[in-house]
Amino acid sequence: MIEVEAIAKRNGCVSVRVSTTEAERLAFWAGRKAAFPAIGRLSPDYLCMDGTIPRGRLPEVLTKMAELSEKHGMRVANVFHAGDGNLHPLIMYDAGIPGQLETAEEFGADILKLCVDVGGVLTGEHGVGIEKRDLMEYQFEQADLEQQQRLKCAFDEEGVLNPGKVFPKLCRCAELGRVHVHRGQTRFPDLPRF
Repeated sequence: MIEVEAIAKRNGCVSVRVSTTEAERLAFWAGRKAAFPAIGRLSPDYLCMDGTIPRGRLPEVLTKMAELSEKHGMRVANVFHAGDGNLHPLIMYDAGIPGQLETAEEFGADILKLCVDVGGVLTGEHGVGIEKRDLMEYQFEQADLEQQQRLKCAFDEEGVLNPGKVFPKLCRCAELGRVHVHRGQTRFPDLPRF
């Protein structure tokens, strides 16, 4: 911890506090957990992102996120696990104002693309789901996505596990006999098909 404190001070850190008791450690952790509710007091809505970057790129990424904040005209609060490079930028917006949700989503996509551009990934712990599904092609080549789809099909022959999530297109399913059309209706009609 002495080395971490020395590095922090050499780099302009204003103050350093190290917990010396279990109560202090829990108080620090409570402060971290209170970040999300605190943002709820600053903004009626916020979008929580989850990207991971190489730890050494953190200063660069924070600078670029500030530039993206200006570009999109929205505030961002940076909450992260500095030790493992997992970022949780909270994009503040007001869903009651037309267009703000869409702008927040564009801002979030730019943040995740930035994570990939510096050698990181789209997600650290929250997964891809639907929110990042369309960004998978930004991080992965088509061959990678096809192999991931094959792996999913190997464990999910019926296509019932997280349907419509992770993959930007329902691809390779027909060739693998996985697309079922019932009474002229395909499952997940909102997803683009090849």
